[in-house]
Amino acid sequence: MSEFWLISAPGDKENLQALERMNTVTSKSNLSYNTKFSIPDFKVGTLDSLVGLSDELGKLDTFAESLIKRMAQSVVEVMEDAKGKVQENLLANGGLKEKMKCLKIDLTSFVTHFEWDMAKYPVKQPLVGVVDTLAKQLSQIEMDLKSRTAAYNTLRLNLENLEKKSTGNLFTRTLSDIVSKEDFVLDSEYLITLLVIVPKQSYTQWQKTYESLSDMVVPRSTKLIAEDSEGGLFTVTLFRKVMDDFKTKAKENKFTVREFYYDEKEIKREREEMTRLLSDKKQQYQTSCVALKKGSSTFPDHKVKVTPLGNPDRPAAGQPDRERESEGEGEGPLLRWLKVNFSEAFIAWIHIKALRVFVESVLRSCTPLHVACWGTATLGRNTSPVSVLHV
Repeated sequence: MSEFWLISAPGDKENLQALERMNTVTSKSNLSYNTKFSIPDFKVGTLDSLVGLSDELGKLDTFAESLIKRMAQSVVEVMEDAKGKVQENLLANGGLKEKMKCLKIDLTSFVTHFEWDMAKYPVKQPLVGVVDTLAKQLSQIEMDLKSRTAAYNTLRLNLENLEKKSTGNLFTRTLSDIVSKEDFVLDSEYLITLLVIVPKQSYTQWQKTYESLSDMVVPRSTKLIAEDSEGGLFTVTLFRKVMDDFKTKAKENKFTVREFYYDEKEIKREREEMTRLLSDKKQQYQTSCVALKKGSSTFPDHKVKVTPLGNPDRPAAGQPDRERESEGEGEGPLLRWLKVNFSEAFIAWIHIKALRVFVESVLRSCTPLHVACWGTATLGRNTSPVSVLHV
């Protein structure tokens, strides 16, 4: 990562000599690349107020750094399907020249070309007022971040809970995406269709014995409708009054009856809920970037693959999203908010750094700041999207 140091040094009015001395010292060993870091002249105030501001700015600096790292992590989480594009979404907007305030620039460029935002943080007001404005701005961003990420995490948790139902083997997973209405005898006063899990090595035994496991089993009523790596899911139709006896005999033969009663309304509700949660979660990032493929299952592929049989044309609940071609049009509300407010928080953080340099310099020299320079040194690679700054 690139590590930035903000360094103040006494110098002439234009600060040229101090910068030249800094370049001379650091260039000998190729220690850093240095540029001017412009800090305006603030109202100094009393010594007591500066001492208090020094402590407050230290805490605010730590808080701001923690906040932008949390926001960067939130971007990573929201963009889980496109993590390679995270860095290009962590930018700073404006802050260079008035005519360039609408531009999106990388964080390093923002720091190396930093200019104090006079409109947002007027230097004519006391330093206490500037610090208070920055603190309120960051506090509001943190409050909004907590509420938005809490809502997103709740959505993601609900989706994960539903997806867990579609994982595992035939003994534990939901069957609503496997079975269909045609697999059951419904609305019969006397007959009922059961679902039985049969180990793969026992398929032949099942076919030979299921009709004789109990009285009143409908002949040739079994059908294999799905299977996984361990076994298959078979239907069998019998009279209701022998259902308990059939379950007992099936258990003795190591066939497992899954308790499942076909409820079309409940299955439709579960599928619609899964589709809604998938859609809502994707829309928080970008509706077009991870659109569901047309005709794909509502339930994603998992480690244990269950293959529906006998009815390949069953309707799928997933719906394709409309592709958006114009830049930014497909961004979801959460990602859009994170991008805007990450920029705001980062810009505020660098302004806090500038204030700390100013205050610490005045406290140490007892005179207003004459020069502030900064240098960069590449210390190694780091996957963190936020650079570390030191005062």
